Amino acid sequence: MSNTRTKLRQFRYWLKHDLLVFDNVVLLVALAFCLAWTWGSISAMSRNWSLAQEIQNRRRELALLELEVETLELENEYYASAEYQELAARKYQNKILPGETLVYLPENSFAARTKHANDATTETAVAETSNIQQWLQFLFGS
Repeated sequence: MSNTRTKLRQFRYWLKHDLLVFDNVVLLVALAFCLAWTWGSISAMSRNWSLAQEIQNRRRELALLELEVETLELENEYYASAEYQELAARKYQNKILPGETLVYLPENSFAARTKHANDATTETAVAETSNIQQWLQFLFGS
C-alpha cells in the first residue's frame, strides 16, 4: 500500500514539476491552436473545392440547356417554314404539285434487304486482320 502511495506521490510530483510547467503548457496550447488552424484550413479548402466543382457542373448544365433551347428554337423555325409544310403535306396527306404523279412502290424483297448485309461481313473480315498485317499490306501491297 505504501509503495502505491509512493508511486502516486512521485507521479504527482513529476506531473506538477516536470510536465505541467509554464513552458510545456504554452507549447501544448500553441500545438492545439496550430492543429485547430490546420484542421479549419483543410476543411475550408475542401469545402471551397466542392463548391467550385458544383459551380462547374451547374455551368455545364446551363450551357447544355442553352444548346437545347437553341436547338428547339431552330426546330420550331423549321416547322414553321414553307419547306417543312410542303414536305409534311406530301408525306402525311399524299399531296402533290401540279404536273407531278404519285408512284407507290412495293416493299423491298428479301434479297434487296440482305444485299448490304453481305458487304458488312466482308468489311469485318478485313478489320479482323492484325495491325502489322494491315501495315504490311499498305506498305508492300501484298
